[in-house]
Amino acid sequence: MDFLFFFGGLIILGVSGEATLRGAVGLAKRFDISPAVIGLTVVGFGTSLPELVVCIEAAIGGKPDLAIGNIVGSNIANILLILGVGALIFPLTCDPRSVRRDGLAMMLATGLCVVLAILGEIRPWIGVAMVVVLVTYLGWSYKHDRTARDAATELHEKEAEDLPEAPKKLSLNLLYIVLGLIGLTWGASLLIDGATGIARDFGVPESIIGLTLIALGTSLPELFATVIAALRHHGDVAVGNVLGSNMFNILGTLGATAAIEPLTFAADIQSIDVWVMLAATAVALPLMVTGWRVSRTEGAFLLCAYMLYVGSLTMRGVIDV
Repeated sequence: MDFLFFFGGLIILGVSGEATLRGAVGLAKRFDISPAVIGLTVVGFGTSLPELVVCIEAAIGGKPDLAIGNIVGSNIANILLILGVGALIFPLTCDPRSVRRDGLAMMLATGLCVVLAILGEIRPWIGVAMVVVLVTYLGWSYKHDRTARDAATELHEKEAEDLPEAPKKLSLNLLYIVLGLIGLTWGASLLIDGATGIARDFGVPESIIGLTLIALGTSLPELFATVIAALRHHGDVAVGNVLGSNMFNILGTLGATAAIEPLTFAADIQSIDVWVMLAATAVALPLMVTGWRVSRTEGAFLLCAYMLYVGSLTMRGVIDV
């Protein structure tokens, strides 16, 4: 039954996230918001919605290990798994100016997460500050995209173009958003109940369940977006999806969750996994900068690194049992 809850929650999260994203994009277009701004804000927020809802549900339910494990595991998966899969499909071109801007923002956000892990806790006021930093960055990017066209502006426009067709009627857009949010809440509840049951039945720490099953499940929107971008030879969009998602996950999702409920880092995440996330980020950025592309060979390297990481998590789970 726990596995049924878990996979049922995953499916509902995926469908609901897609519905919410379509409705939000349709609403943005109806109010004549530019494709660049849609790509920057709506797409980034929309693909991070599953992580946000799951983290809030987990934190309120007294399961901070699931919440933090979800974010750290998702960011590791975004870089090693999703970027690796995208590069294997088609070598990912990287625009220098876009990578410098959003890549630096992702690196700073990742560094902040490591510092917070060392401190051991994210208090509500820190969570609020993280959200404020994200909103400030988005506001600056919005102003920049409106006043000057550069590589980042064009990238955000491509992100909007790669989205599925959104409803044109206002009523349908609102219906998609409302039903999507209801579905996200329900799916997150099922996912957490199933994951908690699996952890209890097999004696696996909740932190490892968050780093693996939940992280992979909530990263599916980013995976789908990256695969579509790679198939369309929009390598810069695939790379931008990963950079933006990781930044949103830390500043937006982790920040908003901590603002509602203080988060304490589990010992294993504090001593191992945040450092893996930092190492993955530190490896991925030079790959993007070298030749301004991520080749198939480099994609295979990232994918192998993720498989080794998941293998190490499996061993940790067995040892803990």
